[in-house]
This record gives sequence, structure tokens and C-alpha cells, in this order.
Amino acid sequence: MANPRRNSYSVFSNNQTSDTNNNPSSSSSQVQTLTTLSSLKLFLKKPHAFPFLLSLFLLLTWVSLRLQHSAHFSSPPHLTHPRQWSRDRVDDDDHKVNLLRNENSMSWNPITVNNIHEPNRIRHHIRILGCIQTIDWGAVNCASLHLGEIRPGSLRGNHRHYTCNETFVIWGAKTIFRLENHAIDRGYAEVTIGADEVAVATSPHGTAHALINVDPQQSTFFIGCQDRIIDYSNSSSDFNVWKDL
Repeated sequence: MANPRRNSYSVFSNNQTSDTNNNPSSSSSQVQTLTTLSSLKLFLKKPHAFPFLLSLFLLLTWVSLRLQHSAHFSSPPHLTHPRQWSRDRVDDDDHKVNLLRNENSMSWNPITVNNIHEPNRIRHHIRILGCIQTIDWGAVNCASLHLGEIRPGSLRGNHRHYTCNETFVIWGAKTIFRLENHAIDRGYAEVTIGADEVAVATSPHGTAHALINVDPQQSTFFIGCQDRIIDYSNSSSDFNVWKDL
């Protein structure tokens, strides 16, 4: 007489074998998944896994910052009412060009043609750029930093960048700073920075700006900080915006 328990086991075993034979891809996928997980566990236990994980973390951080940066550019630029750098001065024209000024230039310890290569002096100015956060729509970081000199009667700028915000520190000579502002009938506002003053100004993306040295003798010096590197080979900038300059 046949053993029913044995027959039952035999039937179950045959069914299992039949299912496996009917779904070879499923079995292969499970084996491959287990092999991959096992290999990953072994890799993470090795010392050289740390640089890989660190690189992955940095990549995710970079992606996060890029997304935040893109969100910043998605908002329309406008000129807001900045707090004063110098508390004893209120000038509506300064607000129209998004500019703050400090009349005590002696404490600025400025860069000149004689000390332009001194690293400590340049670092000092970069720190000031980072500390002045009272003007909106300036550079959110310094992806591109440039130092320039404008000789008497010359100008810099007169262009419009669509892909970056820019922050300027300006000093050294009597200088006109012009900024595009469509809230004004002529389409721009401008102010004069005295030779004894230091000014910080911002130009939001999509806004034209220009610096004009109107001093008879002295050179204007400036630091420009842009939060994105500009590719001048494409059409992300407009040049010679104002024909009267």
C-alpha cells in the first residue's frame, strides 16, 4: 500500500520543479540580485569604499546646490530697498541702482596698482564681498572673481548678463555706476561714487550695468563677483547696451 505522506511530498516536489522549469528567468533574476547584494556588502567592507561613498555624497550635495541655484534664477529679478551700509546716509538714487556706500575709504585699505599682487589684501576684499549681504539680487557665491582697473575717461561693463548675478566693490576715483531700471522713464538709474568713498552694488541677471570713470586723474578699481561662469561664445549676454557711453 502506498504511503500517502510520501506521495504528497512527491507531488509538491514535482510541482516546485515544474514551476522553476517554467520560470527560468525569475530564478535567474533572484540569483543575480542576491549575487549583486553580496558583492556590494563585500565592497563596502573594504577600505577603498570610503572614497567612493565620499564622492557619492559630494555629487549629491552638488546636485542639491544646483537645484537651489536654478530655483533662485526662476524668480524674476527686481531691485529691492537695501539696508544702509553707512547708517548716516539715505539716498533714493542709491536704492534705484541697488548700491550701498561707505564714506570712510581710509578704513578700506584699498588695492592699488602698487599692491595689486598682495594675497592678504585681495583675501580681505573677498571677505568683505562675502560679509555684505544687505543688498538683494547680488551674487549668491563667487564662481567667477575678477579685479579690474578703469583709467580716467574709460568705462567697463555696458553689458547685460542673462545667466548670472553680479556684485561689485568700487573705489579709488570719482565713478558713475549705471544700472538698468525700467521703473524709471529713461530705463536706467545712475549715481556718482566719490573718490573718497567705497561702494558695493549689485546687478541682477538680465540687468545691464556700466562703470564709468569720470575722475580727471585717479583710476577706479573694482572687484566683480559673479555666481556663474559666463560663456562668452554663446548669446547669454548683450553688449554695448547704451549708445551714449
